[in-house]
Amino acid sequence: QVHLVESGGGLVQAGGSLRLSCAASGSVFSINAMDWYRQAPGKQREWVAALSRDGSPNYADSVKGRFTISRDNAKKTGYLQMNSLIVDDTAVYYCAVDAKAYRADPITTYWGQGTQVTVSS
Repeated sequence: QVHLVESGGGLVQAGGSLRLSCAASGSVFSINAMDWYRQAPGKQREWVAALSRDGSPNYADSVKGRFTISRDNAKKTGYLQMNSLIVDDTAVYYCAVDAKAYRADPITTYWGQGTQVTVSS
């Protein structure tokens, strides 16, 4: 079983920066794509960014140019660098990873528990 733990959230003023981490532990045979999502109060969960297995990033228009997704394969950790934060970025941020716990397993999407990001004006 792949276990994901997010960290790095917190309270920051508008214009500030945060770096979120998503660490995979447990039985991790391989990690394919990684995505970040967020859910603001009273809103549906929305996709924020993705990093394919070959390292190609994609971003939602709302964060393009401000957020950067990356990963460290050796550490089995993904990151979301968030710069120029605005109040509308306030949400719980979740990472989702397509991975195999064991060689024979199918690729499965695993989710972290979320980390709160609050941007004050």
